[in-house]
Amino acid sequence: MSAPTPPDRYDLPWKMAITHAVHAFMALFFADIHATIDWSKRPRFHDKELTRTGYVDTPDRMIADKLVEVCLRDGGWILLHIEVQSQRDASLAQRMLDYNYRISQEYGRPVTSLVLLADDDPHWRPHAFHHEQLGLVQHLSFGMAKLLDYAGRIDALMASDNPIAWVALAHLRTRQTRHKPSERYAAKLQLTGLLFKHRWSRKRILILFKVINWMMVLPPSYQERYWQAASELGKEDKMELMNQLEQMLFDNGMEKGMEKGLEKGLKKGLEQGRKEGAVTLLEQLLTQRFGPLPKTVRNKLAKASVEQLTAWAIALPAAQSLKHIFQ
Repeated sequence: MSAPTPPDRYDLPWKMAITHAVHAFMALFFADIHATIDWSKRPRFHDKELTRTGYVDTPDRMIADKLVEVCLRDGGWILLHIEVQSQRDASLAQRMLDYNYRISQEYGRPVTSLVLLADDDPHWRPHAFHHEQLGLVQHLSFGMAKLLDYAGRIDALMASDNPIAWVALAHLRTRQTRHKPSERYAAKLQLTGLLFKHRWSRKRILILFKVINWMMVLPPSYQERYWQAASELGKEDKMELMNQLEQMLFDNGMEKGMEKGLEKGLKKGLEQGRKEGAVTLLEQLLTQRFGPLPKTVRNKLAKASVEQLTAWAIALPAAQSLKHIFQ
């Protein structure tokens, strides 16, 4: 029996993709609004400011997926609240109303609310919240796009030079290959090859490479094969991707909420040399996962080859203890 695929992850990949290419996101899913925006003015993201308002401490965790300020062609600036919903949720419409009200109160101006429905139910298409009681009326209409509507346009998504079309394709392939690791491996490798065919910039390719590795999770044995195959693709197209160990450690660190620390550690490690950087990063991840490391473990890390460090890194996501990794 083949190993089942680990749980799918959609939230972080979509957030990163939208931050990188909100212009492309709006063009693909909300073309009418996209046409009213002056994209020569750089969008301003307010995610961190929104977090500081204190919503994160409320019981219902009132945090919008993305909050971005854009300039309209007539010169005015507006706020876009963008939500990506990967599962059916009966409370979504109410939540969109709450988000809209709270953001509007915080910034003192209207907010345009948009949602991308990325679930599996073709009939679930909420686009408004409406409630009346004792003369009180609460209503909010919000923009809605359904990712499943693009499932019949696979060839167009593959041919499109829009990076969000590629992310949409990755999401659909991830859904289609759930619990099918061999099919997911093939789909992931195919999508990785598309990164180079579009001739995007190195920065964009590396960002989308992270997106696909966070989203299309594979069992360790398949993921190891994928690293090797993806590395060869990069060589063929003269594009230097992160090496196997560095990328795996970086991805796992992001999952544990260590983005900033690992980015600094990765840069420092690369400056010191491949092995030294790999040891430092793996020590950080092991400590984050299992607490302070015994001296014997630190000695093993210091003496290990890059290949051995890679093997331990591959074992880390599924390990329940240090013993499981080093055996």
